[in-house]
Amino acid sequence: MFGNLALAVAALFAGAAIYINIAEQPARLGLDDRSLLAEWKPSYARGFMMQASLAVVGFVLGLLEWLVTGSALWLLGAIVLVANWPYTLLVIMPVNKQLEQTPNASADGTTRALIERWGKLHAVRSALGLIATFIFLWASL
Repeated sequence: MFGNLALAVAALFAGAAIYINIAEQPARLGLDDRSLLAEWKPSYARGFMMQASLAVVGFVLGLLEWLVTGSALWLLGAIVLVANWPYTLLVIMPVNKQLEQTPNASADGTTRALIERWGKLHAVRSALGLIATFIFLWASL
């Protein structure tokens, strides 16, 4: 049971992350610089809470399934999913802090470049979620 839930949570995480990369990010990039930053800030704050929670819950569920079954694939999937935390804190967070500290009225081409960079960095989160989903799917077969 833990494994099925871990798979579902990883798929939710991956779906949300991919949605950001293929729908939300391109749409926001169509805005002017000030509106772009003004949209990114609350969107990021809401997305962070959702995705951070999903990564932790999926990790715990995968870990529990590994403890029950002894299958290392569940542990691997759990580790890949929770790898989003250190990746976000170490790689993406410096960009986030720069964007969060920029007043909306001061947004310019540099701000746009940072948000474009953020999108590319976020794509790694999408990949980690997708990889974890496939590992959990493989483990469930």
